[in-house]
Amino acid sequence: MPITKEPVTPAVEIKNVIKRFGTITAVDNMNLAIKQGEIFSLLGPSGCGKTTMLRMVAGFENADHGEIRIQGKVVNDIPPYKRECNLVFQQMALFPHLTVAENIAFGLRERRRPQSEIKKKVMEMLDVVNLPGMENRFPHQLSGGQKQRVALARAIVLNPKVLLLDEPLAALDRRLRKEMQGELRRVQQEVGITFLYVTHDQKVALSLSDRIGIMYEGRINQIGTPAEIYETPRTSFVAKFMGGCNIFSGKATSINNNHLEVRDEHGLSIRAQKCKDVKLEEVSGISIHPEMIEIIPEGHELPSSDSITNTITSKITDVSYQGDFTELQVLIKSTGQKVTVHLNRRSDNSMSLVKGQEVSIYWDSCHSNLLVG
Repeated sequence: MPITKEPVTPAVEIKNVIKRFGTITAVDNMNLAIKQGEIFSLLGPSGCGKTTMLRMVAGFENADHGEIRIQGKVVNDIPPYKRECNLVFQQMALFPHLTVAENIAFGLRERRRPQSEIKKKVMEMLDVVNLPGMENRFPHQLSGGQKQRVALARAIVLNPKVLLLDEPLAALDRRLRKEMQGELRRVQQEVGITFLYVTHDQKVALSLSDRIGIMYEGRINQIGTPAEIYETPRTSFVAKFMGGCNIFSGKATSINNNHLEVRDEHGLSIRAQKCKDVKLEEVSGISIHPEMIEIIPEGHELPSSDSITNTITSKITDVSYQGDFTELQVLIKSTGQKVTVHLNRRSDNSMSLVKGQEVSIYWDSCHSNLLVG
């Protein structure tokens, strides 16, 4: 007789949750299950409802409808301090009159833990967040990154079931933000606590998360791994939000040899590979990342290829050097639509491309991502 595994209880489960502020629906019938021990990011623009959802999990806002479960237990009516989840704020909210050690120990003292246990756990946390020897410093003596580490240590020293993070890196500069992304992931792997991370920063979410949920107007638009979200966005909103994809809105018109033809709103025909989980009538267009598009001056022969490509006659309208790549804006001559192309340094050095130049843009049909909404 085969052995059946018991289903693993999600660390956080959100079931049919609705939250309204007057006539505004901030969270609209949301459903989500966050796995044990994963870093899950709620990603979306300002006002999409992600912070409201985080505050409901923390207990600082009440849901108007639906259930919030932590480790399988409904917590809707449980106060924040009994929910076994801690919140790390963007502002860090350290006590300025307390030392690093006293800040980290604050929650343990409130719970009246023995002094010997407090001292041991504080020293352990200082090692975990790479701040050994700084226990007697005050917050004003720390850098922004060090303050964030203290805030993180103060939150995880209580060993919560879930750690909630509300844009904790937003106030840091670019270099420090990147450094702290690695630190957060290292700490999470070391302590094994489930992280629910809220951000509007695509790069932070992509580099930090195990899975990402894209929020828009109070709803989850798509859930997937960072690679799935970036490479195969399902909707026009996700495609645009995740990095300036070129969008060709239109309808699928035919299928031929496992290839699908999409005719955009201007009559342009674009090929894509058929996707088994997308029906012909569901297709609303295609997206293509700027770095997947190749460009060649008019009159030059395209490289030989056995794959089916999309080739479009265009004209360069702008060239912008970005350091590690060059961004070109090109105009499709037959439709007037603008397309963004990113050329890496090697490609850029192999040819001279200038504003006003006649070119052809092309890409393999396998890079045409089908959109369904």
